[in-house]
Amino acid sequence: MQHDLILHALFLIFSGAALIATLALYTRQSMLVSYILLGALLGPSGLAVFTRPELIADISQVGVIFLLFLLGLNLHPQLLLRLLREALLVTVGSSLIFALLGYAVGWLFGLSVLESLLIAATAMFSSTIIGLKLLPTTQLHHQHTGEVIISILLLQDLIAILILLLLQALGGEGGLARELGWVTVMLPLSMVLALAGARYILVPLFERYDTIHEYIFLLALGWCLGFAELAVVMGLSAEIGAFLAGVALATSPISTYIAESLKPLRDFFLIMFFFALGAGFDLGMLGEIILPALLLAGAMVLAKPLVFRLLLLRAGESAAFSLEIGVRLGQISEFSLLIAMLAWHSGIISERVSGLIQLATLLSFILSSYWIMLRYPTPIAVSRRLRRD
Repeated sequence: MQHDLILHALFLIFSGAALIATLALYTRQSMLVSYILLGALLGPSGLAVFTRPELIADISQVGVIFLLFLLGLNLHPQLLLRLLREALLVTVGSSLIFALLGYAVGWLFGLSVLESLLIAATAMFSSTIIGLKLLPTTQLHHQHTGEVIISILLLQDLIAILILLLLQALGGEGGLARELGWVTVMLPLSMVLALAGARYILVPLFERYDTIHEYIFLLALGWCLGFAELAVVMGLSAEIGAFLAGVALATSPISTYIAESLKPLRDFFLIMFFFALGAGFDLGMLGEIILPALLLAGAMVLAKPLVFRLLLLRAGESAAFSLEIGVRLGQISEFSLLIAMLAWHSGIISERVSGLIQLATLLSFILSSYWIMLRYPTPIAVSRRLRRD
């Protein structure tokens, strides 16, 4: 029965995730990495305990929708305006350098121009999850470190959204020019609808019933998923719709409460997303992609701290501060996984190249997380001296 299959899948995912996450914490690794490894271990090309990753894949996409909704909610114009000059210089400059490095790795291993460009695109971004999860709460909310990291990540997220839109146009059936034209019209229209809906419908309702927390939660949930569905009807993706829905609420005083209340739900679905990602990974092609993946991951983990340090120094920051920011942003992003999966499903790149990007991202998570926890304060640092909430 379908009910029994879903129950069995949820048992494997969450019981297994609880066990392997415990091991990850003992070894000071990111729990996100453990979910992907668990999926690969139990998936069809591993122990084959979980043989139907497609069963959970569609449900797990809800986690990505919530992730982008929360990213939109955190896009505070005040923070970006205050740090715009510095963050823009650092983000644009670093993205170009990382893209060139990613393209060079693809070219070195004989990939096509388009495949090398996709690797270049995925190399540009740093992980929002790792960057913020390994930053102590006190620094995140009250110190300059958190402000600079968040401003850079937000600008990177905007670039990633543009790339996702371009991939959607490339993967469309009406030709690139037609798809781009459609997106160019529908994107501003959907943004206007989101802003109007938030201002004239949502915010008044939030203000009227702000003491009923259950209602606030339901209204935010309905807004996120409803606008994601509307975006699909308008020819955009559900992920883009969720992001626009979040942006429309970013300036609302209640946005912080909404972001906090939706985080557990986002985490629930993201665990399934990363598990399904690992379960769908073909371990049989590991020998074919391990070398370029190691080179790509190693190049990013080593180059990103140096590049960020150089650019932040030019922006007027201190040497020690600049290096810490670089180390904390010294990995490939979960957005890179989304880009790789979308490009593969759209037929733009092969499964081999998608697997290469996924493996390089996973390796960069492991290397970068351990480097951060060896050197800087985090909630799960290797040294008790560095362990801070």
